[in-house]
Amino acid sequence: MAKTTRADLLAATLRTIGEHGFAGASARTIATEAGQNQALVFYHFGTVNDLIAAACRESTEQRVALYRDRFDQATTFAELLAVGRAVHVTEHAEGNVAVLAQLLAGARGNEVVGAAVADALNLWVVEVEKTLARVLADSPLLPLVDLGGLARSISAGFIGIELLDGVDPDGATRALASLEQLAVLTETLLSELDSLGPVTSRLVKRRLNSLTNQ
Repeated sequence: MAKTTRADLLAATLRTIGEHGFAGASARTIATEAGQNQALVFYHFGTVNDLIAAACRESTEQRVALYRDRFDQATTFAELLAVGRAVHVTEHAEGNVAVLAQLLAGARGNEVVGAAVADALNLWVVEVEKTLARVLADSPLLPLVDLGGLARSISAGFIGIELLDGVDPDGATRALASLEQLAVLTETLLSELDSLGPVTSRLVKRRLNSLTNQ
């Protein structure tokens, strides 16, 4: 029963944030949405902020798990982008993007929720970084790339597109299309680098290294 109550409160928290915004996620509102006594919020989680943090972390763990196999099968930038598009379409349709927007807004100045949102976003970053390492494994670019930084840039880009979709769907569509074009260009460049002879490849690598160290 305790596990069911806890799960009900976690699910109700996300629904409440989606419907009423971060500011409207009070203990009373969440408990009512869950069909539970308000006191159970404090019994199971201590504070409303801790409840929101737990809901953010646990729901993201579940969402990432749904796509992990897709991430693991991606071996090119185009395939990684395809996973990102699938995430975008599904998460927007299920209302999770609206919840994310509220959590990002509520995280400002809120240490507990801010830490949870950062942890949750990092779960996506980890999957993207693992995929990038696989995509670039045989590329001369690998030693020159900060995989963690690139993974965060890509993740942040998709978050921005998701939020943009709520106010400018056409702009979000164009942004995704541009990323797809960039993925094709990147794949072409990587293919060209792979076809270079060892001497030329070393020269290109040396030049790229000098540019990244400037």
